[in-house]
Amino acid sequence: MYVADSRAAGTPAPASADGAVRHPAGRRRAAVAPTVLALGTVSLITDVSSEMVTAVLPLYLVAGLGLSPLGFGLLDGVYNGFSAVVRLAGGHLADRGGGRHKAVAGLGYGISALCKPLLLLAHTLTPIGLILAADRTGKGLRTAPRDALISLSSPPESRGRAFGVHRAMDTAGALLGPLVAFWILRATVDGYDAVFTVSSCVAVVGVLVLVLFVPGRTATTTATATAATTAEAARPTLRAALALLRTRELRRITVCAVLLGLATVSDSFVYLLLQRRLGVPDRWFALLPLGTAAAFLLLAVGAGRLADRVGRWRVFLAGHVALLAAYGLLLTSWHGTALPYVVLLLHGAFYAATDGVLMAAASDRVPEGLRSTGLAVVQTGQALARFACSLLFGAAWTVWGDRTALLASAVALAVCAAWCSLTLRPAREAAV
Repeated sequence: MYVADSRAAGTPAPASADGAVRHPAGRRRAAVAPTVLALGTVSLITDVSSEMVTAVLPLYLVAGLGLSPLGFGLLDGVYNGFSAVVRLAGGHLADRGGGRHKAVAGLGYGISALCKPLLLLAHTLTPIGLILAADRTGKGLRTAPRDALISLSSPPESRGRAFGVHRAMDTAGALLGPLVAFWILRATVDGYDAVFTVSSCVAVVGVLVLVLFVPGRTATTTATATAATTAEAARPTLRAALALLRTRELRRITVCAVLLGLATVSDSFVYLLLQRRLGVPDRWFALLPLGTAAAFLLLAVGAGRLADRVGRWRVFLAGHVALLAAYGLLLTSWHGTALPYVVLLLHGAFYAATDGVLMAAASDRVPEGLRSTGLAVVQTGQALARFACSLLFGAAWTVWGDRTALLASAVALAVCAAWCSLTLRPAREAAV
């Protein structure tokens, strides 16, 4: 179904103010490029490896090593936010030299693969924190170049769908990872060590697929490299990268991503809250991420296509409404058997409507020669905000309890979403 269209690199369709792209009459819609499928395969394999660790890490740290919620919040913030310090560097390095996207992404995947076996040797807070920081450094290096390759390989009118397909394949790995971790925990005596060992082996396979099957350049990046030699404005210099921060459109996108990220509770905390509400046994904890992953997998492509048609910001903000509904359910006194299914469905819908859609929206506002850097600006702001949220939520849980901490996050999310809906509404954007 998803095969390349030879006309994908043609004249882009015009975009409306809110991110919806109009298709010229009579033109066949471009399908997803082979580069997107190859990167999706790499992400699928890598996410099997990563989610094996992520699925057991909260329980391993809190129940196995006895960390407090504050200590776990610190490590979780490192795991999810440390990559922010290197995303800009990764994006800038990828744009230099006419587009080294594959090389920088490969370096990031390689660093993360090397970190997995080191978890076998760490049993205290400091070394585990350092290993997670190194692992997230790899993620920070690879994320923006990978998304830039997806964007540059896809015409504007189908970028939402391209990111949706990639995120669906990525999430298939996220769905398989916890299943593998669950099976290993039940089948082995030293379950955690076995999980970390298998995870490292799978990560190496992902790196090999990237090296062998992902093309180093797209037609767009090649054209950009040629143009950069003749026009100073097109050169991906450090000065040009910093100038992106003064671009009004990109700045508004980044501010909204930061504000919403400050009120987005970490996945691990959501699963811990569900476990406490329902009394889920430890051996079943690794299955909770499957609900989120399954919903994300089923909805990602549809959300991307919907964003292409009705507007990317409408879908992006609707995803945060779904997340707010999930928080609301966790705050109620309802303990029905359907509670975890509904919460995890809403949690997955949030990711389907925001993850790839945000990158598609940001791609429309960044020049091709600085695509990787521009996406890194948005990703960095969002990652720093979620890092801060993990620290604040862990501290609030320790001091006030889990319910009060979640209530504060829900109120903050509602306020931020309301402000962003006014800031990014189509009527205002059309007047800019």
